[in-house]
Amino acid sequence: MKLLKAGPSPFVRTVLVTLHETGQFDEVEMVNVTASPLQPDPTLVAANPVGKIPALIRDDGPTLYDSRVICRYLDHRAGGRLYPEARLWDTLTLEATAHGIMDAAVLIIYEERFRPAEKVSAEWMDAQWAKVSRALDALQTRWMSHLNGRLDMGQIAVGVALSYLDFRHDARGWRSSRDELAAWHGTFCERPSMLATRPEA
Repeated sequence: MKLLKAGPSPFVRTVLVTLHETGQFDEVEMVNVTASPLQPDPTLVAANPVGKIPALIRDDGPTLYDSRVICRYLDHRAGGRLYPEARLWDTLTLEATAHGIMDAAVLIIYEERFRPAEKVSAEWMDAQWAKVSRALDALQTRWMSHLNGRLDMGQIAVGVALSYLDFRHDARGWRSSRDELAAWHGTFCERPSMLATRPEA
């Protein structure tokens, strides 16, 4: 298999952490591509018509894309422990919450990086951060018992999402008034899978 990836994408990192946690990292060739929203790499577009990373090229089936699809496939391939049936809907909802954080956080970067300076909307970026903040409050107030439970895909997605906030939006201080969530994240980041996939600028 080949994984098309680019830069410090949190969506790619979610897949990389999943590969480590399921013991499949050495089975996948890493292929770096350009994933600009304005001019995506032709190799990426050929694999994923939407032009987004990551994409997983398989030898025995169509290319898979969207990190949640890829992670579900990898978990199934490894025996299916990261989406436990007993708490499947909670796990999927927690995963979706984390991906909402990632989406909004990445869109703020895109607004600053790809729009002319005179057209950048601080109001729009603040609205994106408001989504992040609401999601973080939900994690702190509703999801800590789940996060402190047995490892599943929801935990991986949240761990990666919070690390991306550290990487790209540290100045916004997401930890403020969220001590329990911050403590959980600090512990989660000590996992070998997280240490092995730390992003570089």
